[in-house]
Amino acid sequence: MAIFPRVKEAHVTSITLVFATVAISATTLFLSSLFHRRKRCKQLEVRVRELEASLEASVEKGAAERRGRVRAQQAFRKVVSQQSGEGSKEVYPMVPIGTVHSCFSTRNGTPRQPLVVPLARACLVLDPARASAEALEGFSDYSHCWILYVFHLNTDLEKMWKDPARSKIKAKVRVPRLKGGKMGVLATRSPHRPCPIGLSVAKIEVVDGEAIWLSGVDLVDGTPILDIKPYLPYSDSVKGATVPTWVQEDATLAVGSVTFSSNFASSLSSCWADVEKQSLYDSSEQFESLIKEVLTWDIRSVSQRTRPHPVATKSSDAVCEEIEEVNFKEEIYPQSTDHPNEVVYHLILEGIDVSYRIDENLNVVVEKANVHPDFASKKRHSYLAHRDSVR
Repeated sequence: MAIFPRVKEAHVTSITLVFATVAISATTLFLSSLFHRRKRCKQLEVRVRELEASLEASVEKGAAERRGRVRAQQAFRKVVSQQSGEGSKEVYPMVPIGTVHSCFSTRNGTPRQPLVVPLARACLVLDPARASAEALEGFSDYSHCWILYVFHLNTDLEKMWKDPARSKIKAKVRVPRLKGGKMGVLATRSPHRPCPIGLSVAKIEVVDGEAIWLSGVDLVDGTPILDIKPYLPYSDSVKGATVPTWVQEDATLAVGSVTFSSNFASSLSSCWADVEKQSLYDSSEQFESLIKEVLTWDIRSVSQRTRPHPVATKSSDAVCEEIEEVNFKEEIYPQSTDHPNEVVYHLILEGIDVSYRIDENLNVVVEKANVHPDFASKKRHSYLAHRDSVR
């Protein structure tokens, strides 16, 4: 019987040893896990510090690059200023974001202000390299837009850039509404400005990809566009704004009447087939309405209105060149054969040369239409695909 307690004691001892072994193993496992966890935490801490250092270095690198770009731009402006003889004045070079394809082939006849000819159409095509179609997202929700552009047909433009000291921008210009009277250039909308940038407003008809269809424009064909902005009535329309009395006289440039000769419709019909495929208008009748809207205003220069007289005829090339140089100057055109005492004036829209005469009572008679040879071959494929999709 004495053996039984010993056996029992040994059994208890074995169990105790097992529990002790398990406890030691658990403790060892816990300590090992704790060690590895601490080690992992230290590794993570080191990694976090490395990432923070890398992020800080990246931020500093980006800031350094920005500072470098700013210094490079400042240096570039300084060099350009020195080359242009402007001393320390800064220059801000700008690149057009698009081009306007307008119904006005030349400056002569292009409205002096926007929206006065509602049928005046244009297609503004953006340069995808400068402004993609995504940049126009939401633009069609507005009814009108502001357009900033360059008066690229100014005859003194090249001289202004290359030799500003010799550009001789006049401080005063002749104003059509003042019948030749002069006014400070910055108090007018004259295109011949110290910085030849124009501002216009137009109605947005359709936005199609990179193309914006506009109406009521006062832009000549080929005008380079610097920027466009939505028109905001709540801030852009100023209540109580005042203007000089000479600006308020709307009838100053209005004509008495506009009529068409009996032969005009047939002459327009004969040349419409040559321009129809590239036209911004759907029919010759619609185009005729455009002509009437344009000629509702006296588009002649100051000298033409005060001293109308016939001059020698030139070739078509010379005529075109003369038209492009017009800004309150006389065009070179012959007398009317039917009315020898009246001068025949010319308006070129979409390459169609429209001849008309105007009497002393400002009554306009549109005589005939011909395809102008210098504009007939001009292709405007950049907007044709957009026109077909809109139609």
